[in-house]
Amino acid sequence: MKKLLKISLALLLPSSVLVSAAHNVPFDWDTVPVYAHLANMSDDFTPEQLDFLAENFDLITIEKGHAKRKHGSTEKGFALAVDEIKKRNPDAKVLFYWNSSIKIGGYDAIDDFPQDGELLSKDGELLRIFSSTFSDLSQPEVQRWWSDTASRAVHELGADGVFIDAIGKFSNHRRRKVLTPEKVEALNNGLCAMVEETRRQVGSSSILIQNGVSMDPENVGARLLQVTDGAMKEHFVSAKPGKKEALAEDIEVLQTLAKSGKLLVIKAWPGFDWRDKEIMQKSREERIQMAREAITFPLACYLLVAQPYSYFCYTWSYQGNDTGTFVTYPEFDKPLGPPQGDAQRDGWKYTRDFAHASVFVDLETWSASIDWK
Repeated sequence: MKKLLKISLALLLPSSVLVSAAHNVPFDWDTVPVYAHLANMSDDFTPEQLDFLAENFDLITIEKGHAKRKHGSTEKGFALAVDEIKKRNPDAKVLFYWNSSIKIGGYDAIDDFPQDGELLSKDGELLRIFSSTFSDLSQPEVQRWWSDTASRAVHELGADGVFIDAIGKFSNHRRRKVLTPEKVEALNNGLCAMVEETRRQVGSSSILIQNGVSMDPENVGARLLQVTDGAMKEHFVSAKPGKKEALAEDIEVLQTLAKSGKLLVIKAWPGFDWRDKEIMQKSREERIQMAREAITFPLACYLLVAQPYSYFCYTWSYQGNDTGTFVTYPEFDKPLGPPQGDAQRDGWKYTRDFAHASVFVDLETWSASIDWK
């Protein structure tokens, strides 16, 4: 078993961080706890969409570009959406999406991005990912710009916290080829300093969620968990068969993280996403049917690891109206009840009981069942 699986999260996290702002999010076991992560690129959410979000989700992240074309910036569209959601559900917690490593357009804040703040390779070339550039987080000016923007989202736009995307981008194998080890270390140190400053500015009652889970103490994601309230596991599982060993390791890591008291978002997929051009050419009704038919395996895997403040997210995209967010799933309306203990493992098979459901997962055959009582 890999070394990281032998590391107890309790050794990484001081006891003071185990009680977090994330526990201000409404949570119960009545039905499957779900999370929404989305944006509307061109217009505001419709009244019907706002009703759906407010009725079905207590934890929501609104992505980059929301209603940018209509309002001129992501910030303006975000503030309006937060206001409308909270009119319908005052208890809902809505997070501001803010990429920690990539300079993404569409924000008013980009106008204040520090001059010469973009990241250069060791050969002096501008680093790009698709049409965007990276931010040089080793620069204090860039760190202040990022944390100040996150703080304004909380104090001026109505955000309940910040979803911090792109954790660990600089440690990516491809980027390590074009950056010196010293630069990677400086970037990761800058990232941690930036998030620590954000925590200071937004206060202990605001929710900080990072996109990236690690229990390896040398990984920047594990370092950040000392400051943030929890994490998203973005590519946990899909309905398509995968590697049983990798999923078993993920299950063990996520079980430990969830038990630590941290908020955990499990992002699962129906076996396709927005990059599958052939499937995306099908009608929305066909995609919904495919997603409904595929939900059992990823949902069952989530139920194996879920603890209080663990949420399930199941879509095929993030941006636009056709993401899978505004879809009803019968499983989300069935009584669940609290778990009756931890998941039990026998080889590649897992079982776990809830008050109103029995879960079975076989990683070898990539199959699962949920017996709703």
